[in-house]
Formats: sequence, structure tokens, C-alpha cells
Amino acid sequence: MTVRGIHHVAISTPDLDRLTEFYVAALGAETVMETSWADNLRVDSMIDLSGSAARQRMVRVGNVHLELFEYTAPTPVPKDPTHPPSDHGYTHLCFDVVDIDAEFDRLVELGMSFSRRAPDGTKLRAIYGRDPDGNIVELQEVLDDTIAFHFSNLEIRIEPDDGGPPA
Repeated sequence: MTVRGIHHVAISTPDLDRLTEFYVAALGAETVMETSWADNLRVDSMIDLSGSAARQRMVRVGNVHLELFEYTAPTPVPKDPTHPPSDHGYTHLCFDVVDIDAEFDRLVELGMSFSRRAPDGTKLRAIYGRDPDGNIVELQEVLDDTIAFHFSNLEIRIEPDDGGPPA
């Protein structure tokens, strides 16, 4: 298999600077690339749009990137900021944390909204909240390191360039 993992999650926003500032403050994101374009046939062919224009910023958060876009063309249609996680399509972005209660308090101070605190648990604690654009962000703290998806069990395999077996 040549899939190495998830590289990034993309979020379209009406205010690129505001959303970047939120993810920098909330998650320690670091900008690794930024660009913009307008009426670029190459970009339009990649994203299957015509006459697109946007500012774009890629930020790194731990082992994944967030790709943030502020489109000016075609005219974006705002998503309902109260959409439920049961709607079809991508439903949320999840971040694994070490102290969910401390992260909850810190993120509330930064403007993230939650309807309640994470419920108690012995194996896992998790809670959904919303970023400043209403995107659903999950915080999870996996308390039992024997659970297969505990962060310490994450094995990163990178295929060598020569196509041979993993080192």
C-alpha cells in the first residue's frame, strides 16, 4: 500500500486571518505555506472550479496539517454554523489531547463553544465543540493505552522512495 496517512483537512472560511489566529492560539498551529490565486487554469483544473480566486494558508498541528481557504470566487455559500454532526459529509475534526478538562477551559477562553463539559469515562473522554466558523471540532482523551487507537499506538510508516519494503 502506498497511502502514508492523512496529510491535511481543508476548511473554507470567510476570514482566513481570524481562523488562522484561532488555530495558532488554540492548537499551537504553525504556518508552513501561504499563497493566493485568481483565474489560474492550473488551480481551477485541480479543484474542479472555473474562475476561482482565494487566499490559502497551510498550518501544521502536530502530525497533520490544516489547509485554510478564504474564497472570493466563486461566491462562497455559508454553511449553517449550527449544522448537526448527523448531516452527511465530513462531520468533524478530532484532536487527541492529554488533559481534556484543561484544554476545554483554555479553548473556551479562546472563543470555542461547547454545550457541556466532557463526560467522565474510564477508557475515553470526548466532547464536540465549534470553532469560530461553527465547524465541529472534537477533543478526545484516550485514557486506556491498550485501546488500539490510543495515540501511543500510532505507528508511522513511510515507504522508501525506491518502492522497496519498509525499513
